[in-house]
Amino acid sequence: MTPYLPRPFGEVDTILLATDGTEYSEGAIQESIFFAQACKAKLVILHIIKTDSEMAISAHAKLSEQKNKVMPHLERIESMAQNEGIESQIVVTGSFQPDKTIVEEAVKHKADVIIMGLCGKSGLRKFFIGSMTNKVIGHGFPKVLVVPHDFLNTGEDIILASDGSQYSELASHEAVSMSKKCSTLTKITILSVAEREHDLPAAQANIEAIRSIFQKESVETKYTANAVVGRPADVVVETARANNSDMIIVGGYGLSGVSKMIMGSTTERIIAMTPCAVLVIGDTSIFQIES
Repeated sequence: MTPYLPRPFGEVDTILLATDGTEYSEGAIQESIFFAQACKAKLVILHIIKTDSEMAISAHAKLSEQKNKVMPHLERIESMAQNEGIESQIVVTGSFQPDKTIVEEAVKHKADVIIMGLCGKSGLRKFFIGSMTNKVIGHGFPKVLVVPHDFLNTGEDIILASDGSQYSELASHEAVSMSKKCSTLTKITILSVAEREHDLPAAQANIEAIRSIFQKESVETKYTANAVVGRPADVVVETARANNSDMIIVGGYGLSGVSKMIMGSTTERIIAMTPCAVLVIGDTSIFQIES
């Protein structure tokens, strides 16, 4: 087994867009085009057709039928990419386990980030746990960008949410990379939220650690750093709304074997409530592939 080492987000070379062909992919589509153009990256447009245990002949017929139905959607995305001078490739495949196949295709194409959509209605988001997006993140791929269907990115404002964990440190380095490579970025808000007053010193220590990283890396983008008391996910989301932020960067949490990563409740809640894109950072030392 060898570690999978995608490039920092600000330096991506290949983006994998996983689209289900519905309106909930629209935000992810726009985000993929935005970042592919900004980073001069290749775009892999992936659609997975869910299969079952049918006989091979019947399964093949189903794949052909479903592929014909989704191709106009995929070709529209390809045309959007071509209009922006973006190299692109359409991939359609069948799978009994679509979430696993999305990750496998990302590895196969050496993608630096997977971009996926998320239902835009808050009422629907309570069903996020167990959704396709959650399952893909659960495999521990190092970078998954989740985008609400009605979101448009300007690339100007990001929030870095930190709890002092190793994943938050990785997220900090992603923010540094973006500050150096993304010309549209003008503001970074760093947040460390303590749930209780007596936890505030630890949150302040998190902030100082990130300040040190930013200073060491000579980050020139304007940034503010605050340690506050409150419910972490609520504070992060409310700040994103108030700032009209384009992205929240947050770490994934927890381990259970090589290919399963259980997100912490804060990360899950941020995704469920987010008004903007959320970049979930995993640990490249944990996510491994067969050599």
